[in-house]
Amino acid sequence: MTQSYKDLIVWQKAMDLVMLIYKITEAFPDSEKFGLVSQMRRCSISIPSNVAEGRRRSTRKDYRTFINIAYGSGAELETQLEISRRLNYVDEKLLIMAKELLEEVMKILNKFLSTLRS
Repeated sequence: MTQSYKDLIVWQKAMDLVMLIYKITEAFPDSEKFGLVSQMRRCSISIPSNVAEGRRRSTRKDYRTFINIAYGSGAELETQLEISRRLNYVDEKLLIMAKELLEEVMKILNKFLSTLRS
């Protein structure tokens, strides 16, 4: 049995995603500091944070709620990555890495949701 949220692969991968989003957004224009940069960083941080908080909750329903929030933050981040691409703010190689990692995290979260619903 998993002892801690830190043992969860989804949490570990989401933490890697946070680091990558910080790296990506460092290169954004200063004019985006309080816009897209802030939003992308908050969304990425929300994913592992909600996984952790949900894991610490006492009921399955609470856990499901926090995994749902994490999943929603992932969807927001997908959109923000696309906006960044369209604005030519992000290096293509880093963008591909972020999208692949985010897709992996989203698949795991989706599987968690399916399991927690049953």
